[in-house]
Amino acid sequence: MCGIAGILSPDAGPGQQGLLRRMTDTLHHRGPDDSDLWLDEATGLGLGHRRLSIIDLSPLGRQPMRSASGRYVLCFNGEVFNFARLRAELAPLGHAFRGGSDTEVMLAAIEQWGLFEAVKRFVGMFAFALWDRQERTLSLVRDRLGIKPLYYGLAGRDFVFGSELKALREHPAFDADIDREALTLYFRHDYIPAPFSIHRGAKKLPPGQILTLAPGRGPALAPYWSAQEVYARGAQNPSADTEAEALDRLEALLKDAVGLRMLADVPLGAFLSGGIDSSLVVALMQAQSPRPVKTFSIGFAEAAFNEAPHARAVAEHLGCEHTELMLTQQDLLDIVPLVPRFWDEPFADSSQIPTYAVCRLAREHVTVALSGDGGDELFFGYERYPHAAKWWKRLALVPLPLRLAVAKTAWLRPERFAQLFGRAGQRVLWRLDALGKPNFQEFYKRLLSHHPRPWELVRGSGPEPRTALDLVPPEADAYRAMSLWDILMYLPDDILTKVDRASMAVSLEARVPLLDHRVVEFAASLPTRFKVQGGGGKHLLRQLLYRHVPRDIVDRPKMGFGIPLAQWLPGRLRPWAEDVLATGRRQSGDVLDFALVDRYWREMLGGSTHWTYILWDVLMFLAWRMDLPAAPAQGLTGPDPSVTQAP
Repeated sequence: MCGIAGILSPDAGPGQQGLLRRMTDTLHHRGPDDSDLWLDEATGLGLGHRRLSIIDLSPLGRQPMRSASGRYVLCFNGEVFNFARLRAELAPLGHAFRGGSDTEVMLAAIEQWGLFEAVKRFVGMFAFALWDRQERTLSLVRDRLGIKPLYYGLAGRDFVFGSELKALREHPAFDADIDREALTLYFRHDYIPAPFSIHRGAKKLPPGQILTLAPGRGPALAPYWSAQEVYARGAQNPSADTEAEALDRLEALLKDAVGLRMLADVPLGAFLSGGIDSSLVVALMQAQSPRPVKTFSIGFAEAAFNEAPHARAVAEHLGCEHTELMLTQQDLLDIVPLVPRFWDEPFADSSQIPTYAVCRLAREHVTVALSGDGGDELFFGYERYPHAAKWWKRLALVPLPLRLAVAKTAWLRPERFAQLFGRAGQRVLWRLDALGKPNFQEFYKRLLSHHPRPWELVRGSGPEPRTALDLVPPEADAYRAMSLWDILMYLPDDILTKVDRASMAVSLEARVPLLDHRVVEFAASLPTRFKVQGGGGKHLLRQLLYRHVPRDIVDRPKMGFGIPLAQWLPGRLRPWAEDVLATGRRQSGDVLDFALVDRYWREMLGGSTHWTYILWDVLMFLAWRMDLPAAPAQGLTGPDPSVTQAP
């Protein structure tokens, strides 16, 4: 795992080298083991790399790396897990290899098959920049599911990119002004979905896409893989397997996906919550490991949030080497001020705090950890799926004009509604406008929204940008529709962003075998009845886990991984929160409507839990803005001995 940065400048001068060095060094946490630059002064192209050494720890794995012919230069973040198989395929075709890295194999594959065909063969998680010295084209590539991040944009006349926004902000001409329309998306979702970013000058490269810059042309985007197309094919050509056959195929796929991700030249382990997904990953790891797998979990004093006993029971049954850390409330509170620095743009999924804690624990023992993320999206494990499907099925029976009338009446007399239903009335009222949504797509979007009208919070914002929740039409099956929307947005921009930033903050590589694209494609072909039975999701995953772990250890209600914000914000977090609000009022009063924010805060202190998560969104935005560094200086001059110059 690594950090990458780069510049393509029509006006490259002696300052480019120093600027590129500073951009690259902002990513030190992503790659503390090594650093190098590659410059082609004739074209104004510069690539920077920070290395976290995982496979082939020798200098032969250093990047940026040139291909054997010298035509291509690759700057790569991530892992291609099937590189040994590709190497065995390429060697008879005349390719020789000096080292043992996946980077060298990727370059040979691109030489052999071209970029688009080669990337379709890669099984992995990656974000990389490829410079074609012959055609003078720069290509940026992001993995299929969005496991690894990549930002890009213009800074004056320079095209810049990097693994995190902090690299782009080092450029003195970068437009770091807040994108207020993107900010409305943040207050709706608690994250900013691709391709948007918090800055007007930057975008996120969407998953499964290749962006190409060629001489005389602007950036061009092209997909090489599409989750939407995968789901369409799965609906048109569903699996004909029986449940037993599907279970055997799933086990074979997951065993291979897990086995590929166990390859490392550094210590390796896994996160273990005791839930279905992480327990299955660990079980398949242990089945392929000659020694006990190192597993890590954290526990909490609050019983409603504490999964530690369940994780311990799974680890003991499988024979793992388990490490558990019980966190106090103060331990978690101490992490809160660090969050804006690590997440790099506003991000308010409160499970970021325990996720960072378990990553920090794991990094004390290993450099790579496998995670169970992805199971809920692929196998319909979220509790909101059956609830949303059931509610919409009932609502659709009521004529839309009648539903609109009920919703309008409640909003016209909110105080009366609250009097009739008490505190519960506030919670119902907050979602009541969902009654008036004309279709399931808008209904589901409303259920996911933190704020139903986020533009009210953002001063001077234009129309809220449209996202996959607006643009991607629903499938006929409600479960498949919700799963696809979540794979397109919630998974890459919330769940995977959370894990990437938390793990990279402590220089830990996190791998997600359930999101092997072969598993995703197989899951998309399965009928819903293989995933949902008895009102609960992940049926097939459960049946597979039962082959390894007794039912009584893992059969339990699903638990979240968040923190008790409703108790903390008006309690022990109150002094910190009020300091952030006071500073934010001075610093961001031109951006947010603080009259509205102050009203939310007063009502929360009065006992309402109505605004808890919206206030957390506000606090995370303000804390992020307070943590931004000062404007960068101009690029430095002078030679750098670690820079490779193009001949």
